[in-house]
Amino acid sequence: MAIGAFVALVGFSRSFEREWMRLYSTTGTDIAVVERTFINTSMDESLVTKIEALPMVAKVSPMIFNMMDLTPEVNALVFGWKSDSYDFDGLELLSGRRFQDGKPEVMLGDILSENLNKKTGDSLDIQGKTFTVVGTYHGGSALETGAMLMPIDQLQEITSLQGKVSGFHVRLQPAPSGMSQDQWVKQAQVAIDAALPGLHATPASEWASKNEFVVLAHAVAWGTSSIALIVGILGIANTMAMSVFERTREIGILRAIGWNRWSIMALIQIEAAVLGMAGGIIGIAVGWGALHLLSSMPQTATIVSASLSPVDLLQALGIALASGLLAGAYPAWRGAHLSPVEAIRHD
Repeated sequence: MAIGAFVALVGFSRSFEREWMRLYSTTGTDIAVVERTFINTSMDESLVTKIEALPMVAKVSPMIFNMMDLTPEVNALVFGWKSDSYDFDGLELLSGRRFQDGKPEVMLGDILSENLNKKTGDSLDIQGKTFTVVGTYHGGSALETGAMLMPIDQLQEITSLQGKVSGFHVRLQPAPSGMSQDQWVKQAQVAIDAALPGLHATPASEWASKNEFVVLAHAVAWGTSSIALIVGILGIANTMAMSVFERTREIGILRAIGWNRWSIMALIQIEAAVLGMAGGIIGIAVGWGALHLLSSMPQTATIVSASLSPVDLLQALGIALASGLLAGAYPAWRGAHLSPVEAIRHD
């Protein structure tokens, strides 16, 4: 169960990270410019002109990111964009049209549209204001597929953040001849940092794994898994301690016929390792089943994948083996230090 929890939770958090990466890769975003944290919305929208003035910058898209309760049962990510944002390049319009700046209009991802039972032309009350659904789309990232898009000025208004943004997405000009894309991005990063003191320009690939939502998801996954692993280790330790106690006479006979302490320890540790590996294999199956279930549920289908990478599998098996060896360490030491004579007399 501990390995199952690890596979499910860590798999969930890594799926979340992959979707953030897809959010940037499908739109061609090279750099994310933020202040301190992604959910901080104290940056002035007017700073966009300073970024646009840099020669290596092709396009800049100011945006706001928020989580909102749309109905008592459904909450979703809400992105505030401008109607001409290049972020739209990663979307496939299924019906209707783009929203228009300055108007109470929204677009729904196909998953969110289904969950809300709303289609193009319907109205939706958000924070006491009525919005019209003017289009539905399929997102390049699952985060967008289950999200809502609205004009950035409208999101600023209903959240009382007029003129403020969460960050800027930056698409760069093509890299000059003879310069790699990574070198070009780093050069642009330095230029943006110099032009906007106090802000942080981070390569999109790096920000996808370092923003606080992903970091929090990883921390929760590892923290919860660690607690489950501790319980699992105690369970194996108890099993091995009982095994040593019940086989005290057998261990005494083995010592009497010439087995040394290291051989006894190896015998018990191998048994503990086998228990750990068996639990690990079953746990992987349980964790994969949990991921498969989460990927089929409407509430989590947009950010969970049922696939497991070879790295995840090897890591889970390695943890299972290490847990078994750790759990068997004390019982093995205790069994190896039994007196042969007293062990044989044990009833």
